[in-house]
Amino acid sequence: MADLDTREWVLTNGLGSFASGTVSDVRTRTYHGWLFTATNPPSGRTLLFSHLEASLEVLGSVVALGTNFWGNGQIEPTGYELLRSFDISPVPKWTWGQDNWQLTRQLVMPYGLVGTEDWGLLTEDWGQGGISNVPSPMPNAHPQFCHRILIHYRYEGSHTAILRLRLLIAERDFHHQQTAGPKLQFSQMLGQQQVCLQAINSGRFGIPWHLRWTQGNYQPDAVWYWYYGLPEETKRGLGDKEDLYSPGYLIVTLQPGDAVTLEARVGFPDLTLSVITDKTFAEAVEAEQDRLSQIFGWGERGGNQFKIQNSKFKIKQLLPPASSLPLPITPYPQRGPHLPHSPLWEQLLKASDQFIVYRASIAGPTVIAGYHWFNDWGRDTLIALPGLALVPQRFDLAKGVLRTFGHYCRYGLIPNAFPDVNGEPIYNSIDAALWWIETLGLYLEATQDWNFLAEQFPVVQQIYKAFVGGTHFNIQVDATDGLVSWDARGVALTWMDVVIGSHPVTPRYGKPVEINALWYSALCWLSQWAERLSQLEYGEPVRLTKQAQRYAQQAQHVKTSLQKFWNPQLGYLYDTIEPDDRRNFQIRPNAVLALSLQHCGFSEQQGCQILDLATASLLTPYGLRSLDPGDPEYKGKYQGNQEQRDRAYHQGTVWAWLIGPYIRAWQRFYAQRSLPFDWQPLRDHFLSDACLGSISEIFDGDLPHTPRGAIAQAWSVAELIRHIQ
Repeated sequence: MADLDTREWVLTNGLGSFASGTVSDVRTRTYHGWLFTATNPPSGRTLLFSHLEASLEVLGSVVALGTNFWGNGQIEPTGYELLRSFDISPVPKWTWGQDNWQLTRQLVMPYGLVGTEDWGLLTEDWGQGGISNVPSPMPNAHPQFCHRILIHYRYEGSHTAILRLRLLIAERDFHHQQTAGPKLQFSQMLGQQQVCLQAINSGRFGIPWHLRWTQGNYQPDAVWYWYYGLPEETKRGLGDKEDLYSPGYLIVTLQPGDAVTLEARVGFPDLTLSVITDKTFAEAVEAEQDRLSQIFGWGERGGNQFKIQNSKFKIKQLLPPASSLPLPITPYPQRGPHLPHSPLWEQLLKASDQFIVYRASIAGPTVIAGYHWFNDWGRDTLIALPGLALVPQRFDLAKGVLRTFGHYCRYGLIPNAFPDVNGEPIYNSIDAALWWIETLGLYLEATQDWNFLAEQFPVVQQIYKAFVGGTHFNIQVDATDGLVSWDARGVALTWMDVVIGSHPVTPRYGKPVEINALWYSALCWLSQWAERLSQLEYGEPVRLTKQAQRYAQQAQHVKTSLQKFWNPQLGYLYDTIEPDDRRNFQIRPNAVLALSLQHCGFSEQQGCQILDLATASLLTPYGLRSLDPGDPEYKGKYQGNQEQRDRAYHQGTVWAWLIGPYIRAWQRFYAQRSLPFDWQPLRDHFLSDACLGSISEIFDGDLPHTPRGAIAQAWSVAELIRHIQ
């Protein structure tokens, strides 16, 4: 390849561990390496194995296949110039070559949750323990963790070749760079075709791991490589220099057609493990393909079909279908395993699976918000869940996540973040609880799992009572108009949540429009569910019927009060009604969010006007801008140091996930008109830009809408799955 291609790839293992790099095989970020292991899944991610620096000798001529940026700006060696091709499917594959030889390398990161992949089983048997007293999964479902990566080289040529592979290793947090120093050392113990490695930092032993191989001679040769450059971190105004340690190198003599396979695995060598062979790599790839096939129904096994358990409640009378209930419900798109599959569809589902991880501190499933640097967040998880789990009919997964979040509901709030063991969840979100209700409703519409509704209804009522009676951050329903308000300085509780120091960039105190749209939808769900449960042998039917009527009356009151957000001069919704009753008239996508929920409180005329202005001001080929370009606070490029980027994050930056709410709103109000959005740019981005096979978190508001932020974002992928045709 003539150009230095810095597009990226990422592999994951379902535990938070990952591997990542670029097409040209050059490391440009702190987050590039072959084994970032999640020591406390999915947290504690630590770089152990950076990469192998490869060179090949053929007929006495030695060529370096690697490519490195150095701190002085040099690029050396320039192995990318010998790179003939790169492919991402089914696993990353590089091919280097000259006239008389060709060398391919492939990487696979096997799924790391060993023991069970049944999320419903892992979350079914909840006890009463808190986060420091994690309830155990069912006795026959104790998962084990395995963090590893396999590397496979194959040589083709007309002469014998000698492949030299130098190990580059580290032990550092995935957010920071490693610096050589006298306090940091590495021990190595040689065995038969394997070496065990462990860092020793200031006398403290690090994570043990080992590398084993099918053939070759290992030569200990300890040396530091100083001053790698990380240009993407330079752009972000962060630490951009790294030192890596090399304990030695492997020399492999290859005849034409020969291969060598290596495995890096966390832990000390295990004598019970089977011997690694060249078939090991192919078997690992096949096992991963088989796992995905079983989940998504690509093979003959029929996929992951949902089965309703035996009902604990008897139906008193034939219930009407949800579509005939009096509250307005929009059809939920069903695009499960029964649909014809295309390569694009399969790649989207494969991308979606990368975000599903096991969290040890809650003994259940969660969703990584994005790679490389995000953890799991409540709001992101609940917004992404319909695309990640409901559309592919991973109903056990959806149920497990909803149950987990419901279990940790406190003060009527759903956690926005889970800590590691012996910590407490973080409840710094006003909307996570409302998104939980909205997503629970979509799950129930898709599955008709009324037993689960009965199980979770006390949580629903807890949220309702807390919002009405008041809870943390002065979150409370205004008794005069029924709208939800909040007021707590120094924090940001909506999805526009950047805080610099103690100053939110977009405070949104008072009554945010999408929060109250969610509140209206929640009241509609509550009325519908109370009526549903009253017709089952659950609780007290008469009391539930009265509750349903009360919820419906409150919903009507809120619907009337939502008109306070209508700005007739703009034909749009005010973004926030502030505590002093002033209106924020900035044109933001939160008005579109308000139109996109299962229950909508705005008229057809209003919806059409809102969409017309949003289309003109906010719509781009990659999502919606977070602020109208005509606004004086608009920032069209997301770049610079941390503070500069934070100030642009919700001030014009395009968010890919917002295309989903826009489409749902359009389908509601302009059902007979074609969508004014071309999927092709986003499809092209998914297939061939930024992170190959995933979708970026954000894009510049200004042309050419450069992708920014996390290279792979859960809710970006999820919304594409929900709507792409």
